[in-house]
Amino acid sequence: MFSHVMVGSNDVARSQRFYDALFAVLGGKAGRQDDRGRVVYAHDGALFMITAPIDGEPACHANGGTVGFRMNSPEQAKAWHQAGVAHGGTAIEDEPGVRTTPFGPLYLAYLRDPDGNKLCAAHRGAA
Repeated sequence: MFSHVMVGSNDVARSQRFYDALFAVLGGKAGRQDDRGRVVYAHDGALFMITAPIDGEPACHANGGTVGFRMNSPEQAKAWHQAGVAHGGTAIEDEPGVRTTPFGPLYLAYLRDPDGNKLCAAHRGAA
């Protein structure tokens, strides 16, 4: 559905430490910096990138925006959430757990990254 997701950061090195920890839980490799200072993650056919804003203005999170990451299990989602909190993220919304939705049960865990971007770990079909 999409080719990539990019978030802005005011401290790319700090964000890389945070996302390296999150993606390690998913079996991903550490991010690599390109020649423009952006950090790029490639995993399971998708790209996720971190950048300082090109326009020179401070990075800020999107109000109402969420970046969702597909999890293999509720246990993986919980480990992802714990890794995020341990590396500078902030737990938000309800505790990680099963939510009843019109699309069936979902195991969801929400974080804000160190720059305030809203992230979600989602496992579909949670019982």
